[in-house]
Amino acid sequence: MSPDFMRRAIALALENVRSRNGGPFAAVIAKDGRILAEGTNRVTASNDPTAHAEVVAIREACRALGDFQLAGCDLYTSCEPCPMCLGAIYWARPARVFYAATAADAAAAGFDDAFIYDELKIAPAARRIPTSQLLREDALAIFLAWKQQANKRPY
Repeated sequence: MSPDFMRRAIALALENVRSRNGGPFAAVIAKDGRILAEGTNRVTASNDPTAHAEVVAIREACRALGDFQLAGCDLYTSCEPCPMCLGAIYWARPARVFYAATAADAAAAGFDDAFIYDELKIAPAARRIPTSQLLREDALAIFLAWKQQANKRPY
């Protein structure tokens, strides 16, 4: 754990706000005592709703490592991760995650994602964006092909 890496994430987030390049969020990924990757929120700058700071940093760190997992890495983020970022973090499997501000702090600034957690508890057809299943039987062939593939790389 390094307060310096968290200070860097906070400084990047503040710089991102001041430069008007995106939202007030940043993340740093470190390994073996050095920064491997940094990311700032680029949602509005890149017109990409998935360009949250943690996702940007994870993508860069994975490129730097040449791997899709962040074994032995620590992720420092200026704010508690949203549901999307939390999912990306779990898929990337860093060793640890440290955050500064809380989700409640973000909500007070206008970034409230509590409704997403609530939506996950609702039946798909009743969600704000109705979701319906279609052609399940056809899609099962994809998973069968995956299971039968001898040289697959599980993740």
